[in-house]
Amino acid sequence: VQLQASGGGLVQPGGSLRLSCSVSGFTWDYYAVGWFRQTPGKGREGVSCITGSGANAYYTASVKGRFTISRDNAKNTVYLQMNSLKPEDTGVYSCATGTTGFCSSYGSIANGMDVWGKGTQVTVSS
Repeated sequence: VQLQASGGGLVQPGGSLRLSCSVSGFTWDYYAVGWFRQTPGKGREGVSCITGSGANAYYTASVKGRFTISRDNAKNTVYLQMNSLKPEDTGVYSCATGTTGFCSSYGSIANGMDVWGKGTQVTVSS
Protein backbone atom coordinates (compact mmCIF):
# COMPACT_ATOMS: atom_id res chain seq x y z
CA VAL A 1 0.00 0.00 0.00
CA GLN A 2 1.35 3.39 -0.95
CA LEU A 3 0.00 6.86 -0.29
CA GLN A 4 1.62 9.87 -1.84
CA ALA A 5 0.90 13.52 -1.20
CA SER A 6 1.90 16.10 -3.79
CA GLY A 7 1.24 19.66 -4.85
CA GLY A 8 3.00 21.58 -2.12
CA GLY A 9 5.22 24.57 -2.72
CA LEU A 10 5.98 28.16 -1.84
CA VAL A 11 3.10 30.59 -2.10
CA GLN A 12 2.48 34.15 -0.99
CA PRO A 13 -0.10 34.95 1.68
CA GLY A 14 -3.54 35.02 0.10
CA GLY A 15 -2.52 32.55 -2.57
CA SER A 16 -3.82 29.07 -3.36
CA LEU A 17 -2.53 25.55 -3.71
CA ARG A 18 -4.18 22.24 -4.48
CA LEU A 19 -2.77 19.17 -2.82
CA SER A 20 -3.35 15.67 -4.14
CA CYS A 21 -3.21 12.37 -2.30
CA SER A 22 -3.00 9.27 -4.44
CA VAL A 23 -3.17 5.65 -3.33
CA SER A 24 -2.00 2.39 -4.85
CA GLY A 25 -2.38 -1.16 -3.64
CA PHE A 26 -5.45 -0.35 -1.54
CA THR A 27 -9.11 0.06 -2.38
CA TRP A 28 -10.17 3.02 -0.32
CA ASP A 29 -13.61 3.67 -1.73
CA TYR A 30 -15.24 2.83 1.59
CA TYR A 31 -12.72 4.45 3.89
CA ALA A 32 -12.21 7.91 5.24
CA VAL A 33 -9.15 9.91 4.21
CA GLY A 34 -7.61 12.61 6.34
CA TRP A 35 -5.21 15.45 5.69
CA PHE A 36 -2.79 16.36 8.44
CA ARG A 37 -0.11 18.97 8.81
CA GLN A 38 3.03 18.95 10.90
CA THR A 39 4.50 22.18 12.17
CA PRO A 40 7.49 22.65 14.49
CA GLY A 41 5.53 24.55 17.08
CA LYS A 42 2.22 22.65 17.11
CA GLY A 43 3.12 19.11 16.16
CA ARG A 44 0.74 17.16 13.95
CA GLU A 45 -2.88 18.21 13.63
CA GLY A 46 -5.77 16.97 11.57
CA VAL A 47 -6.77 19.56 9.00
CA SER A 48 -9.57 17.93 7.08
CA CYS A 49 -11.27 14.59 6.61
CA ILE A 50 -13.64 13.11 4.05
CA THR A 51 -15.80 10.02 4.32
CA GLY A 52 -15.50 7.08 1.92
CA SER A 53 -18.41 8.13 -0.25
CA GLY A 54 -17.32 11.73 -0.22
CA ALA A 55 -20.69 12.75 1.16
CA ASN A 56 -19.33 14.32 4.33
CA ALA A 57 -16.33 16.56 4.89
CA TYR A 58 -14.84 17.90 8.08
CA TYR A 59 -12.45 20.77 8.77
CA THR A 60 -10.53 22.07 11.70
CA ALA A 61 -11.72 25.51 12.74
CA SER A 62 -8.70 27.40 11.47
CA VAL A 63 -9.24 26.33 7.84
CA LYS A 64 -13.03 26.36 7.56
CA GLY A 65 -14.18 28.47 4.66
CA ARG A 66 -10.71 28.44 3.07
CA PHE A 67 -9.95 24.76 2.45
CA THR A 68 -12.05 22.25 0.53
CA ILE A 69 -11.51 18.51 0.54
CA SER A 70 -12.83 16.29 -2.23
CA ARG A 71 -12.22 12.86 -3.65
CA ASP A 72 -12.37 11.06 -6.97
CA ASN A 73 -12.45 7.36 -6.17
CA ALA A 74 -12.24 6.45 -9.85
CA LYS A 75 -8.85 8.16 -9.91
CA ASN A 76 -7.85 6.96 -6.43
CA THR A 77 -7.16 10.55 -5.49
CA VAL A 78 -8.21 12.91 -2.72
CA TYR A 79 -7.68 16.64 -3.10
CA LEU A 80 -7.25 19.52 -0.70
CA GLN A 81 -7.93 22.88 -2.28
CA MET A 82 -6.36 25.55 -0.11
CA ASN A 83 -7.32 29.17 -0.70
CA SER A 84 -6.53 32.42 1.12
CA LEU A 85 -3.42 30.84 2.55
CA LYS A 86 -1.84 32.31 5.64
CA PRO A 87 1.71 32.02 7.03
CA GLU A 88 0.35 29.84 9.85
CA ASP A 89 -0.72 27.27 7.25
CA THR A 90 2.94 26.50 6.66
CA GLY A 91 3.87 22.90 7.37
CA VAL A 92 4.33 19.43 5.98
CA TYR A 93 0.99 18.09 4.77
CA SER A 94 0.34 14.37 4.77
CA CYS A 95 -2.62 12.20 3.94
CA ALA A 96 -3.70 9.06 5.70
CA THR A 97 -6.37 6.39 5.52
CA GLY A 98 -7.05 2.90 6.78
CA THR A 99 -9.79 0.42 7.51
CA THR A 100 -10.21 1.76 11.04
CA GLY A 101 -10.07 5.45 10.14
CA PHE A 102 -13.00 7.77 10.68
CA CYS A 103 -13.86 11.44 10.60
CA SER A 104 -15.27 13.29 13.57
CA SER A 105 -16.97 16.61 14.27
CA TYR A 106 -15.61 16.60 17.80
CA GLY A 107 -12.03 16.65 18.95
CA SER A 108 -9.62 15.33 16.37
CA ILE A 109 -10.95 15.68 12.82
CA ALA A 110 -9.46 12.41 11.57
CA ASN A 111 -8.91 9.36 13.76
CA GLY A 112 -7.65 5.81 13.58
CA MET A 113 -5.71 6.24 10.35
CA ASP A 114 -2.97 3.63 10.03
CA VAL A 115 -1.81 4.01 6.44
CA TRP A 116 0.30 7.11 5.94
CA GLY A 117 2.05 8.64 3.00
CA LYS A 118 5.05 10.91 2.73
CA GLY A 119 4.16 14.54 3.11
CA THR A 120 4.54 17.56 0.91
CA GLN A 121 5.90 20.88 2.14
CA VAL A 122 3.67 23.94 2.04
CA THR A 123 5.32 27.27 2.76
CA VAL A 124 3.29 30.47 2.90
CA SER A 125 5.57 33.46 2.94
CA SER A 126 6.10 36.78 1.25
